[in-house]
Amino acid sequence: MLSLGRHRYPKMSRDVIKIHSIRPQSWATGWSRIPIFHPPYPKMATKFGQYTSAVVCRIPDSFKNAIRLDDSLGDVDVNVARRHHEDLISILRKRLKLDVLELPADESCPDCVFVEDTAIVLNGIALITKPGHHKRVKEIEQVRHVLHSTFKLKVVEIGDDEAKLDGGDVLFTGNEFFVGISTRTNQAGARALAETFPDYRVSSIVVPASVLHLGSVLGVPGPGILSVGKSEHCKIIMKQILQKAEFDYQTLTLPDDPAANCLHINGHVLHCSERDYPDSYREYQERLSGEFTCIPVDNSEFLKVDGAITCRALQFLDPNRVKPK
Repeated sequence: MLSLGRHRYPKMSRDVIKIHSIRPQSWATGWSRIPIFHPPYPKMATKFGQYTSAVVCRIPDSFKNAIRLDDSLGDVDVNVARRHHEDLISILRKRLKLDVLELPADESCPDCVFVEDTAIVLNGIALITKPGHHKRVKEIEQVRHVLHSTFKLKVVEIGDDEAKLDGGDVLFTGNEFFVGISTRTNQAGARALAETFPDYRVSSIVVPASVLHLGSVLGVPGPGILSVGKSEHCKIIMKQILQKAEFDYQTLTLPDDPAANCLHINGHVLHCSERDYPDSYREYQERLSGEFTCIPVDNSEFLKVDGAITCRALQFLDPNRVKPK
């Protein structure tokens, strides 16, 4: 049975751009001016979490050298990672009935399996990102190609040379975007997102430097629901969301920050496995299984290099496969 905390938010005015100042926490100094980009009119998305297609990438041998924040989490077992990734691909294809396109592994790009970071796809438009780490820039090339040539989506490039945008910092709730301002994403990147999808509100959320992406500690397990960890970092992030969100959300608070990352696809919630985070696994199963089909996903080897479940797939609604009503 779904039993979650609820927060209500005041409705915000719809200026073209509105600047909000937030008081810094212990990890920041001075006052920060964080923009909210407002659409000219309210826009509700199609049903949240409806997808037909996904792009994934195979894992190179070089994955053991993937970029990481913490070297103390142990060596990556590439064979185990491949087995877990095949399990995820099987779930997408067989249980969720998605059309899954597998990209070949690129040995020159150890992080290429994390395709989420390469594009934001919504309503037939694919915004190609500008990865915030210089070693990941090449990854966007084959993703751009298949989105344009295979799926025939409208591809949009970011023209601002100063912009940085990782897909892992972008959370779409079905009604609005939250964008993490992190070591990988900046305000210019958030502005590019707002310009590409002008019908949706885009709110910038400052992410502490010890957290890789906003999506590392925040998820959207279902329509109108946010999953979040219980650490001080997560409280800082949620405080900003409480200030800026235009819509009401229920909250699923989990004992483990990384377990908040999850993926909602066609009425199913892909979430942490019991092996990775047993307490958070039970929270998903006990509190969401009455509303959605909950599917645990093993992610142990990816966690060693800051990889979340959502990082491993780029899912979208292919307008060429959707039958007109």
